[in-house]
Amino acid sequence: MSIKIKQASAKDSPFLAKMILQSSRAGKKHGLFDLLFETNDSNIILQKLEQLTTTKSKSHCHYSNFLIAEMDGKSVGTLCSYEPRIATKETFIEALAEIECVDQEESLEVLYGCDFALNNRTLMFDFMEELEGFLDVGVLKALMQKSLLTARLKGYRIAQTIVEIGSLESQLLYKKLGFTEVKQLECELYKEKFGRVGLSLMAIKF
Repeated sequence: MSIKIKQASAKDSPFLAKMILQSSRAGKKHGLFDLLFETNDSNIILQKLEQLTTTKSKSHCHYSNFLIAEMDGKSVGTLCSYEPRIATKETFIEALAEIECVDQEESLEVLYGCDFALNNRTLMFDFMEELEGFLDVGVLKALMQKSLLTARLKGYRIAQTIVEIGSLESQLLYKKLGFTEVKQLECELYKEKFGRVGLSLMAIKF
């Protein structure tokens, strides 16, 4: 079965929502969007995330930032790449406001409390996920290769991602794809909310 990589469209919002939720929970009982939307009901969160991927404000969750991997016409994986100078904290707050998720300063502090002071000219990767049952068939590698090719054409030479300390599966996966750890930040608030001690910044030069 060959893997086809395509640019996501608004029609892909249900699948993107599923992958974003899967990524945010990453083996935990709850993740960022459980916190932001103040519920553990997956159906409600998925509805909100679908809306979040199609807001006028183009946050990092906007569908235009995603590539989707398909096999036999079925969506099986995603990878988001965005520029932090464009998809800013303010843009994310505006997007949340569009879907009537407001007054979330405390919850957002969990997300932005571990500040790596990112270079605004560095490309960021997020939400690299695949459906269960499609592991080890090259889905994520194909997504990464396509994203890095596009990034190079745009003039980027370094890409970064942020993963949770203790999320060994994610860390090993990125290392297998050529990423190395740059820095770790332990965050007490993050540990309090999610049970993970903090975040790790990883990078790849290409």
